[in-house]
Amino acid sequence: MSTKGFLENQITAIGENVLTKVNGLGHFTNFTLKTLYWTFKPPFRIKLLFDQMYFMGNKSVFIIFLTSIFTGAVFAFQIYLGMKAISTDSFIGPIVTIALAKELAPVLSGLVVAGRCGAAMAAQIGSMKVTEQIDALEVMGINSYQYLAVPRILGAMLSMPLLSGIFLLVGYGGSWLIGVKVIQIDEILYTSKISDFMNLGMVVEGLIKATVFGYLIGIIGTYHGFNVTGGAEGVGKGTNMAVVWGMITVLVIDFFLTSFLAKIL
Repeated sequence: MSTKGFLENQITAIGENVLTKVNGLGHFTNFTLKTLYWTFKPPFRIKLLFDQMYFMGNKSVFIIFLTSIFTGAVFAFQIYLGMKAISTDSFIGPIVTIALAKELAPVLSGLVVAGRCGAAMAAQIGSMKVTEQIDALEVMGINSYQYLAVPRILGAMLSMPLLSGIFLLVGYGGSWLIGVKVIQIDEILYTSKISDFMNLGMVVEGLIKATVFGYLIGIIGTYHGFNVTGGAEGVGKGTNMAVVWGMITVLVIDFFLTSFLAKIL
């Protein structure tokens, strides 16, 4: 193949890839607008919403508990190793708590929910898609976006701040156990400095992030479920894409949210 032919093939491949990505972005935008429209249009599926909150919230508490207590413990211990040389280990309490409130609690909760619930959303809806159950819903006059997507998205949005709050409290408990009981920092000194450095805006920042992450995880998980093709293999691919893109989106959007919220809180 000549150099000219090789370059033409490469340019063609790049162009096709760009068009595919733009087309996919258009489908995702269209899906997002449809879900927003049906979110505010009756009938409201309250029972389905609570079912999803139970699945995403209550069923995720145990793994959030385990993740948070060891995150707080190891974070406190690592900070202690770095600060003991300059005798500032009394600042471990506020440092760990601020980090949990602003970053670790919402982000790690988001990653856990993306891995557990984002995959479940894509798998459940994808299985219904390939077995034509979604078509059956439409034939019966039930809008599939309102029945399947909206309760899952709202359930994730409402569950994530609660899980993030649990992560913060349990994570602080883990750091307290290490700081006070293992490292032997004075308990009053460990806890009193938190109020000196921490304020309500830091907690609010974490809860806002958690809510946004919940929406993104819900919309990504349901989108990939609705766009499954190719039978069981397609369900597996859709589930994998929901988890991967859910986690990537949480980490990327966290940066922009941090920059934005720092200016208004």
